[in-house]
Amino acid sequence: MPATDTATIESSRFGTLQVVAEEIIEFPFGLIGLEGSRYTLLDRNPGSGILWLHSLDSPELALPVLDPHPFFPAFELALSEEDQERIGAPDPAAAQLYVTMRAAPDPADVVVNLRAPLIVYEGRGYQVLNAAPGADLQAPLFPGRSRAVDAA
Repeated sequence: MPATDTATIESSRFGTLQVVAEEIIEFPFGLIGLEGSRYTLLDRNPGSGILWLHSLDSPELALPVLDPHPFFPAFELALSEEDQERIGAPDPAAAQLYVTMRAAPDPADVVVNLRAPLIVYEGRGYQVLNAAPGADLQAPLFPGRSRAVDAA
């Protein structure tokens, strides 16, 4: 495979990574509060449902993300017409949907951002504003867990 078909990054978290061109996601408008526009998705723990959105521009930047539907069956996505046009998917279900996750040592403190999901379609990614009711900025990933239960 020619060198132009892959990107090599020296990840501070995962070591040397070879990323094929088809796996590079371009975020033309970037991500809120983060630098760079080129990312890839890494599945470091297959079957867990948690992926890593790793920056190709900043080797120290990797965010845990997940598809919200298995964890939040009632999750709804309400996009503005502008976001729908920008994404370009004829049907939003044709795109991949992810939410960012804030990990924590205590499972009761793990939260995801349902308000600003990431939508990936045909190699382009967009962070959008979800106007659906119940799209919380910090939704507990494991709402049934509590510190009191863990301590018992």
